[in-house]
Amino acid sequence: MRVLLAGGGTAGHTSPLLATADAIRRLAPDLGIEPEITCLGTPRGLENRVVPEAGYPLELIPPVPLPRRPNADLVKVPARLRAAVKETLAVLDRVRPDVVVGYGGYVSMPAYLAARRRKLPLVLHEQNAVPGLANKAGARVAQRVAVSFPDTPLPRAEYVGLPIRPMISGLDRARLRAEARSFFGLDADRPTLLVTGGSQGARRLNQSVSGAAGALASAGVQVLHVVGPQGEASPDAGADSDVPYVVVNFVNRMDLAYAAADLVVSRAGASSVTEAAAVGLPAVFVPLPIGNGEQEHNARPVVDAGGGLLVADADLTTEWVLGTIPHLANDADKLASMGAAAAALIPRDADERLARIVFEAARR
Repeated sequence: MRVLLAGGGTAGHTSPLLATADAIRRLAPDLGIEPEITCLGTPRGLENRVVPEAGYPLELIPPVPLPRRPNADLVKVPARLRAAVKETLAVLDRVRPDVVVGYGGYVSMPAYLAARRRKLPLVLHEQNAVPGLANKAGARVAQRVAVSFPDTPLPRAEYVGLPIRPMISGLDRARLRAEARSFFGLDADRPTLLVTGGSQGARRLNQSVSGAAGALASAGVQVLHVVGPQGEASPDAGADSDVPYVVVNFVNRMDLAYAAADLVVSRAGASSVTEAAAVGLPAVFVPLPIGNGEQEHNARPVVDAGGGLLVADADLTTEWVLGTIPHLANDADKLASMGAAAAALIPRDADERLARIVFEAARR
């Protein structure tokens, strides 16, 4: 069975793509299937690094950005799309997939059109609670439409959850806590706050939390702060205390970051929401204030279930952090109830659910 997985640009697309690819490989032998998996991306996305590192071949086509609003780029879309579809058809003719799987983003629209032209089965996965333009169009022609969040407005949507890596979905935070805190140079027994703005960091989170370092230290709360590749944080004078405030640019072992933490402050991308909830980590979600509002919708089911708090980007000030985080991070009973509420909501086996849908589509 040959599978083409189309998605790229950011971790939001590449992470579920790779989780699905790994699940297909893992499940295929029990079904008597020998899978051949190829990924489709663009030359400027994260997939150029992470896909080869994961051991999958990568084909590249030109990106086709779809403007959210009318602008000068809009008139260029038809020509760009035709060129990208032509190159995608060439990829399909070389790879000869039995099924095409799309994850949205710049690479997916050409893949959807090319798959339809070659009459190939198409499976679509939407990461966010509010679908992007490519997946809104692709859902009209896809044989199966899988979504990460309940009530996602796409036709024939099947709620499977967001595919995440087994190192996260199978994480036992309590068992790894001591190892994780040692790994990051944190104290073994202090309440621990994790701060992360996703793969690119978040300036608002970096400034607001680091500005409260003194109060956090006074409350005995240590911090693991992932600022992003280009980000920075300047903890105030409290960072001079004996309570650790660890600043790193990037973390390869997010399983250990989650295991070390009692509470996380993060953006509300689909992966951030799903991973925190799946491992039972209470969260303060700060949706990105741009886009089509999908991040607030991503976080809403977890927040409504009692598994997290929702704070607007403009409201996440140092004063808000001072007034909320020290008390919450020291309330073990509250954190335990929040974590249990979040963990009960999120499927941990979405990667295998989506892989089975891919098998079914290929057989048909």
